Amino acid sequence: MARSLAAWLGRRALAALVTLLVASILIYGSLRLVPGDPVLAVTGGRRLTPDQIAALRAGYGLDRGLVQGYLEWLGGVLRLDLGTSLTYQSGVTTLLTGRLGVSGLLVAYSAVLAIAFGLAVALVSAVKGGLVDRAASIVAALTTATPTFVAAIGLLALFAVGLGWFPATGAGTGLAGRLWHLTLPAVAMAIAAFGVLARVGNAAFAGELGREHVEVARSRGVSGGAIIRRHVVRNALAPLLTIAGLLVASLFVGTAVVETAFGVDGVGSLLVSSVSRRDFPVVQGIALVAVALFVLVNTLVDLALPFIDPRVTVGGLSR
Repeated sequence: MARSLAAWLGRRALAALVTLLVASILIYGSLRLVPGDPVLAVTGGRRLTPDQIAALRAGYGLDRGLVQGYLEWLGGVLRLDLGTSLTYQSGVTTLLTGRLGVSGLLVAYSAVLAIAFGLAVALVSAVKGGLVDRAASIVAALTTATPTFVAAIGLLALFAVGLGWFPATGAGTGLAGRLWHLTLPAVAMAIAAFGVLARVGNAAFAGELGREHVEVARSRGVSGGAIIRRHVVRNALAPLLTIAGLLVASLFVGTAVVETAFGVDGVGSLLVSSVSRRDFPVVQGIALVAVALFVLVNTLVDLALPFIDPRVTVGGLSR
């Protein structure tokens, strides 16, 4: 049993490493093919002599060939050194470390909102049916189709500018202050994910409610609450957890739009400014971290599934 579990973990670790390696090749290669000279990020458009430009390119490793440059960058990544920012003149790892806390809290906040409200609406609409189900379907469809930037603008105009209930910009200080400042950004990010979970969750819960063993439990006089907890929610959570994991991982990418709109000094806003300034080392680092987080979240979801649904196995073994 232990050997099978260890073998499964080894295969997942190997798959994760291969995924990160392929992603690193694509990230580095695609950025090297982008038109324009990254030296402009350092010089700010000032005119320099050819010797000065050559010295700058050599200092930042921009004169390396594609293969040599990639191997040097990969070696730095293995040492947790993502390079040096052309704009900020500091290590990319240091820049990301200082901003990951804000972005991580924002992603976690929005994930909690999307999962809690999405699954709650899905369960209530599946159980109640009728008008409640139709209304929930309309709300889910509208929120799913709402782009993040539209939600951000609407929330800013209504709750920050119009009503003045929430701050319009900044991340705040302290846990309570940050949660208060990040409420609107978190809601803006959670809206689309809420819609997806509400629609998929409704179908999953409704499907479980129509199964034969649920009807048998009803005929034996089992209470409705016990049926929902033991037979409906638990059996439907496994596929929903997989979808929720994918949505949570994708929320990290959504921080680029939301943090820029709300003036939050996080990884997303850093990505937007770095792209506009052609600060390729920062863009490469953020892209690689995003892929790593995506792989990590999905691996954790796979590990959690057997503890939620006994029918799911890990490494060929049941829990």
